[in-house]
Amino acid sequence: MINATHLHKTFAAARSAAVTAVEDVSLAVAAGEIYGLVGPDGAGKTTTLRLLCGALLPTPRPGGAPATIQIAGYDMLRQTEQGRSQIGYLAQRFSLYEDLTVLENIRFFAEVRGLSAAQWQPRCMEILTFVGLADYIHRRAGQLSGGMKQKLGLAAALVHRPRVLLLDEPTTGVDPVTRQDFWQLIIRLASVTVDAEGEQIAVIVSTPYMDEAARCHRLGFMRDGNLLVEGTPAELRARLKNRIVEARGSPLTSLRSLVRADAAVEDVQMFGDRLHLRVQAGTAAAVIERLQAQFGAQGEQLSLAREIEPQLEDVFMALLERDS
Repeated sequence: MINATHLHKTFAAARSAAVTAVEDVSLAVAAGEIYGLVGPDGAGKTTTLRLLCGALLPTPRPGGAPATIQIAGYDMLRQTEQGRSQIGYLAQRFSLYEDLTVLENIRFFAEVRGLSAAQWQPRCMEILTFVGLADYIHRRAGQLSGGMKQKLGLAAALVHRPRVLLLDEPTTGVDPVTRQDFWQLIIRLASVTVDAEGEQIAVIVSTPYMDEAARCHRLGFMRDGNLLVEGTPAELRARLKNRIVEARGSPLTSLRSLVRADAAVEDVQMFGDRLHLRVQAGTAAAVIERLQAQFGAQGEQLSLAREIEPQLEDVFMALLERDS
């Protein structure tokens, strides 16, 4: 449903060298799939989504292969309007009309998309019911909570029955309960058929939250405009198999200093009241043994030291450090 190759985007700077926001990125997303773009701020996630939806044009790379973008069978660089008709896009910031009511916003975007009254009236109520806003159709958008605004934005993006959904950090700044509700909507959307052939929506969602990343079917990790790795959450976690040790002790600062001095420990990260140690392959048992022998010599207390399954946070911290 989405097939993009060699995406490249450079922005000119007035007093310095040009900035490359996306560098030779290729990705493909199938119907019914939720693909997560993850990475730190400035990694190029938003620019990638804007390239896919036609809001930005790729920058030609000297001597490199030209960019291609296929959306639901349409060439976005030559059939831009046809391709855009297949896309629902939810920007990172609320971009609807706050002086209009919920229903007026949906009607406006439906009519902009060319839907007749006979088409948009039943569709509006169907989609507002789906996102949980059917009881708020006469409330002005500016009076909605942050989570409800994002649901309204999602409804506007869905009103024309798109085959591709691009969501740019849709749950940033909303409360945990609303995040959970929003993701339930995304998961349900990916299973909904959109045509007579039973084809499903393809979803790309960028997110800074690792618990959300774990809900995606596949993930792509971006840094400095590059797509470093792709895979399912399980495949990415397997990259650090048998290399994460969890430790907890008091005082925690002393424990952290001790493990940092161990030559087999590559990195130490705080996870609440405990530490995650990324160790060299094949050294987890030895690191734990040394820790148990050394910590406590001066009255410290070690309450936990064990090898655990890697979390996505562990993987992405390791990727952030790679080649840095």
